[in-house]
Amino acid sequence: MTHPRLGFIGIGLMGDPMTRRLLGAGFDVTVWNRSADKTAGVAEAGARVAGSLGELVDEADVILLCLANTAVVEAVVFGEDGVAARARPGQRLVDLSSSDPAATRDFAARLEAACGVPWVDAPVSGGVAGAEAGELAIMCGGAEQDVEAVRPLLEPLAARLTRMGPVGSGQVTKVCNQMIVGCQAAVIAEMVALAEASGVDATRLTEALAGGFADSRPFRILAPRMATRDFAAPPWHLRTLLKDLDMAVAQSGRVTSATPMSALAAQLMRAQAARGRGEADPAILVEAYRPDDAD
Repeated sequence: MTHPRLGFIGIGLMGDPMTRRLLGAGFDVTVWNRSADKTAGVAEAGARVAGSLGELVDEADVILLCLANTAVVEAVVFGEDGVAARARPGQRLVDLSSSDPAATRDFAARLEAACGVPWVDAPVSGGVAGAEAGELAIMCGGAEQDVEAVRPLLEPLAARLTRMGPVGSGQVTKVCNQMIVGCQAAVIAEMVALAEASGVDATRLTEALAGGFADSRPFRILAPRMATRDFAAPPWHLRTLLKDLDMAVAQSGRVTSATPMSALAAQLMRAQAARGRGEADPAILVEAYRPDDAD
């Protein structure tokens, strides 16, 4: 079977390992990134680096995006000489970014009208470790035939791929995922600080609570980093989680569904971002509760 030619746009924390997984599965992958220096590693692994965004679009059968936020997705797709300007019927676009659901539906309609290319939103969960291991959870929105058409090329990335409904449904599902993660991060910070203030060794919390109802993957990742003040080399960023919680609150306004816990978690994170901690690990939230947090 002949693999489709892939064009991967966005070689960052997640895009790099996902590109490597696709190369390892035998796909022909051309990459492009706004910061060209970030493509060096995947080029060594076998990816071809396009000289321009337009060149990538011309060569690809399926265009994959893994970008920072909704605004960047719009700029790459609809900006000057962007995807919409060069795409053609027969191609498909798969957006692996975490983007606003309403904007995603608008983008899909605009792209279809401009060049007849269908859109599949396919945000992921599992972090860099999941991307490296090919064990991401991918939640898709799009027409059934389009999701099924791209399923084989997403399989090297995923432990599970679920079609959630029409375009935008994947992004709504990712927002739901991040509501749980964000609220957990906020309460884990409170819990670690309370344990410390009460004279309990917070570094042993994950051991003590393993297997109980409080155990979870965010707990196992965040609690040790909080307890040991290990904020270096963050595998994810507070600003990213804040962005997703803001999208949850915005979506709640559109459908009149209350999200008070997510809104509070977002404000706690915004307070840290306002102190210059947006690039830090979300584990930095614990510092808001420590009496020696003086900076």
